[in-house]
Amino acid sequence: MSDLPAPLFAHPAPALAGAHSIGDPAVLLPRLEDALSGLTDSRAIRARTVALLAQVRTEGMAAIEAGLASHPRAARETVRAIAGLTDAIMIAAHHVATRFLHPPQSSSEAEKMAVLAVGGYGRAEMAPASDVDLLFLTPWKITAWAESVVESMLYILWDLKLKIGYSIRSIEDCIRLGMGDMTIRTSLVEHRLVTGHAPLAEELRERLWVELFSRTVPEFVEAKLEERAARHQRQGGQRYVLEPNVKEGKGGLRDLQTLYWIAKYIHRVDRAVELVDLGVFTREEHLAFWQAEDFLWAVRCHLHLIAGRPVDVLSFDMQVEVARRMGYRDNSARRGVEYFMQDYFRHATHVGELTRVFLTELEARHVRSAPFLGRIFRRRRKVRPGFTDQGGRLGIEDENAFLADPLNILRLFEEALRTGILIHPDAMRLVAANLDLINDKVRSDPEGIRIFMDLLLRHGNPERGLRRMNELGVLAAFIPEFEPVVAMMQFNMYHHYTVDEHSIQCVAALAEIERGEHPDDLPLSSEIMKGGINRRVLYLAVFLHDIGKGRTEDHSILGARLVRRIAMRFGFVQDDIDTVEWLVRNHLLMSDVAQKRDIADPRTLRDFAKAVKTRKRLDMLLVLTVCDIRGVGPGTWNNWKAALLRQLHHETARLLESGHEALNRDQRQNEAKRSLRHMLAAKGWEPRTLRAELGRHYDSYWSGLPTETHAAFARLLRDVTPDEIRIDLEADPHRDATRAAFVLADHPGIFSRLCGALTLMSANVVDARTYTTRDGYATAVFWIQDPDGSPFAEDRLPKLRQTILRILAGEIVAREAFATRDKPKKRTREFRFPTHITFDNEGSDIYTIIEVDTRDRPGLLYDLTRTLAANHIQIVSAVIATFGAQVVDSFYVKDMFGLKLHGETKRASLERKLRAAIADGAKRAEA
Repeated sequence: MSDLPAPLFAHPAPALAGAHSIGDPAVLLPRLEDALSGLTDSRAIRARTVALLAQVRTEGMAAIEAGLASHPRAARETVRAIAGLTDAIMIAAHHVATRFLHPPQSSSEAEKMAVLAVGGYGRAEMAPASDVDLLFLTPWKITAWAESVVESMLYILWDLKLKIGYSIRSIEDCIRLGMGDMTIRTSLVEHRLVTGHAPLAEELRERLWVELFSRTVPEFVEAKLEERAARHQRQGGQRYVLEPNVKEGKGGLRDLQTLYWIAKYIHRVDRAVELVDLGVFTREEHLAFWQAEDFLWAVRCHLHLIAGRPVDVLSFDMQVEVARRMGYRDNSARRGVEYFMQDYFRHATHVGELTRVFLTELEARHVRSAPFLGRIFRRRRKVRPGFTDQGGRLGIEDENAFLADPLNILRLFEEALRTGILIHPDAMRLVAANLDLINDKVRSDPEGIRIFMDLLLRHGNPERGLRRMNELGVLAAFIPEFEPVVAMMQFNMYHHYTVDEHSIQCVAALAEIERGEHPDDLPLSSEIMKGGINRRVLYLAVFLHDIGKGRTEDHSILGARLVRRIAMRFGFVQDDIDTVEWLVRNHLLMSDVAQKRDIADPRTLRDFAKAVKTRKRLDMLLVLTVCDIRGVGPGTWNNWKAALLRQLHHETARLLESGHEALNRDQRQNEAKRSLRHMLAAKGWEPRTLRAELGRHYDSYWSGLPTETHAAFARLLRDVTPDEIRIDLEADPHRDATRAAFVLADHPGIFSRLCGALTLMSANVVDARTYTTRDGYATAVFWIQDPDGSPFAEDRLPKLRQTILRILAGEIVAREAFATRDKPKKRTREFRFPTHITFDNEGSDIYTIIEVDTRDRPGLLYDLTRTLAANHIQIVSAVIATFGAQVVDSFYVKDMFGLKLHGETKRASLERKLRAAIADGAKRAEA
């Protein structure tokens, strides 16, 4: 067997015990000879060969898996052991084919062949479920003997259930095809002799370098980098995708392999340490790459073993099991999977940093063209003394002078933003290697603070500077309180980014609003930003609002203490310190009130206004809330949330400015009736019919609904009979929802049955109100969205209407239907959301608010409302807030006598029944 080359980023490490001895050809080939002696039938020879090799491979893989289980991060040893075992199988198959099945009839060159490993197998890097890529190399055109040998080998390998990719080519074929096909050329870069005629493989190697590789360096480099960019775009375009592809994603193994291909193509190196000797990497950089490669390979090996097939996407369900296998454990602050993913993203960042270094070296050696896009479109500004424009990149004139003043590290990023020039990777290397210069003196230096705040406030695109500072470790060095959240993953489906990237995305959202990019989508926030708001306070609060995450204490409370310390260090005046602390402490308040409470309830508005106190804080909190939601990820912000926040801001501002008179119940009721009267009169309603409509509802009906919904109910109620069910389905694009209004004779449990009908149509209920008229009709309205968070398409409304009518008529039993539809998705099963149920008698003057915070599933709302109905609880309104796989359902309720739920015993009993309904539903879903 040929010697395995050291992987590109190899450090010495002990081999996995027993993995190599099982597949040692010195032991294996004599065993084959004994097993096959006396056999002459080709089928019998192949069958016995396959049986023996299958046993060898099973024992070998078992030893390798056991070794990885005992040393779960021994990736390098694992991938080399698998390649070594595969080599043994190839050598044995070749031996049987050429010794027993098709012994050569002559010693001529025509009956010579080399078996070469290519691809990952050629690098001796194989995960447990990797394909085996082979090149059968012949001197000239393939002969009948060579064809027979290849065929017999392949049948043996296929019978072993190996996934084989192969080609049969002559040396001339390899050079000709490699010239025209970049994929073939790449595979030839990393070919390796496994068995067969060694001089043939050596001839191919020399001719490739002389006739192909050495003549096409720039072409190959550009092609690989274009391929890399396209791959990143397909994978989401960013490093912090929360379900990353370990192989193909940004900062993943393919990025390392791209460097391997390019390094070998240019320098003919086999190991990364040779690039250190060539001056491309420092030893520290090589170590960082080596650690990243080892970590990523360990992750990939565990993924393959868990799935039993080639899986490279680190999905949520896989993350938990891989973390467990690699030794990460939960603690009181965070789950082990979150620590694991934080390490993953940090390694991915290192890959990105070293890639930049490598690409700069390629530019310096003129084997790659420097990117010119920035040079064409950037602002042409002369760089300040101490800096230099190096081919369109911001460089450092004198390294010693630069390091003599640590504030120059911050000035580098300020200059990059001021000029619009990208920072030269050499400058980045210098910064990353000297972060220890940023000490307490620098952190409290007024000039350093001035530079940092200018990065946030002066140049219009602060996210660019923040992201680069974060990747190089400067943010964590200058604001040590920020370091724990760097690359911190939040293990849920709601947040799309790590905490640090989310923070930067929020600052980017704020800058977009201030630049006037969303006047139509965000009119209120845009207006506030133009109104002389305290930008220093707001930008700092937006950037640091989640700085307290990942600890046992509530992150809002801890974050407020941390940001107070930072603001004091930054020299803020006392009023600004208090405001930024208040904003961080309460950064979830407005979102929670808008999404989890009925903001038509006067008590909700009074309590919120009492917490906010001033219009200045209200305005700043609104903008912070908008940026926080928009920074969560694509698709999180929608018109529904925008409408809720605008309504809450409008009502609270009116309350703060006009006092409690703005919440006068009689005044609001009269305004609602007057609006409806005008709307219906304009549509030809007669005065007598109008008076009947305005008199058939109780007082609570008028303050809880917009006039358009009152009008819809008026139409549905007109001339209705007790046996009718009337439905009005209408898109509400201003809220990104469909309004579903129902009128029918009132009876217990009707709200629950309506919830079941809507959920069976895959409708997500986001808000609901139900009232009873004085003459005994139920008027229920739901705002629903499709699974994509949008209004239902027009062509789905007839089926929605039909299903609802069938359920209300008893033709479909919702509980039975959910048994087959309520299954949780595999990738979300590992999310943990402990159930919390609270009863709040203070949040409303009239109702008890029951809040259920638990894991979401399709049938949950139906189970909860059915349980409440069965216990004679009247649901007046329901507000549904969904955060990925977590949901908070808030119900405004009365007991059967129209009173709040004051009895502690009754509340405890109801809580037990709600918990039982949640647990039973979850069991049903998992069955």
